[in-house]
Amino acid sequence: MLELGVLGARNLIPMKPKDGRTTDAYCVAKYGPKWVRTRTILDTLNPQWNEQYTWEVFDPCTVITVVVFDNGQIGSKNGGGPDQRIGKVRIRLSTLETDRVYTHFYPLLVLHPSGLKKTGELHLAVRFTCTAWVNMMALYGRPLLPKMHYTHPIAVMQLDYLRHQAMQIVAARLSRAEPPLRREVVEYMLDVDSHMFSLRRSKANFHRITSLFFGFVAMLKWYHSIRSWCNPITTMLVHMLFLILICYPELILPTIFLYMFMIGLWNYRYRPRHPSHMDTKLSHAELTHPDELDEEFDTFPSSRPAEIVRMRYDRLRSVGGRVQAVVGDLATQGERAHALLSWRDPRATAIFIFLSLVIAVVLYVTPFQVLMVIAMLYLLRHPRFRSRMPSVPFNFYRRLPAKSDMLL
Repeated sequence: MLELGVLGARNLIPMKPKDGRTTDAYCVAKYGPKWVRTRTILDTLNPQWNEQYTWEVFDPCTVITVVVFDNGQIGSKNGGGPDQRIGKVRIRLSTLETDRVYTHFYPLLVLHPSGLKKTGELHLAVRFTCTAWVNMMALYGRPLLPKMHYTHPIAVMQLDYLRHQAMQIVAARLSRAEPPLRREVVEYMLDVDSHMFSLRRSKANFHRITSLFFGFVAMLKWYHSIRSWCNPITTMLVHMLFLILICYPELILPTIFLYMFMIGLWNYRYRPRHPSHMDTKLSHAELTHPDELDEEFDTFPSSRPAEIVRMRYDRLRSVGGRVQAVVGDLATQGERAHALLSWRDPRATAIFIFLSLVIAVVLYVTPFQVLMVIAMLYLLRHPRFRSRMPSVPFNFYRRLPAKSDMLL
């Protein structure tokens, strides 16, 4: 069971300064197929709703969305305008502790062509309760989608079309509700424009990917410090640990999982205590160039002058050129691996298969523990016995042919 209390908001910005009014705010909350709307509080920057809603939770790994709008049908002199966005809050239920009431002020942020703007704070109370713990834990192992989605999958283009048609149906149904929800409200709640190109989102996704490799990069730096003997005591301890694991290989997997258990137990004291909210740094919304924001809010097809469209096209070509170079490098490395046994370079393939035969014989006649000890001592040897030049296998791999020579 999910309980949501929409308590109020504070420090909202005036949305109707031209009409001599402040803000006529109301909230819309959506979880699953159920939509709820609060009453509209007229002409105030600190509205108090104090309304409570409940939902049956069908899966803890889902999100509830709460959005604040300004009612454009009230106080307008021209027959009513669109309902303007004030801010959005998303809360993932799986990040909430059960039977705990979270009462916080969530920042309301809206991205405009002029830049990021904080429009106020939303006061929410959220509680996630569960009576069947076994069933909830079992949900983590079940498929997210129905069985037909996996036995007869739908193409990506069809998914986009069905998603668009579903949005049309929901918007038409909610427009006939009482009170009605306007089309721009439904589109903002459902993130209709999330598939449109945005250089800001592209940068954010790129940095999300690079942040995933921070742990791997840190491990490589630690390994480099070990093999460089920056701290001889630590390097000797690593030698001893490696020798123990080689002598007792049955301890490798238990040690790895015990280490993961200890890391998780240690991180428990640093666990998040509050639900997450919109992250401006993660979204790259603070330092975005104004022209990139203007491009993000442009219509489709573009309604900007030809000079601006040409400039943005050239910028996109430069970004695409860098992506093209990275993809080409990845393809080159894969093609070199494929060329090892394809006889594209007969001399390189002959060398490789001869070395493969020698290595197979050596691995067969030599105990595995001895080979691992020799490999460890070779990789962690002192820098005095190590050359700064690239290794022989690296040089051999770099000389393998790729299909880049065949491109026009």
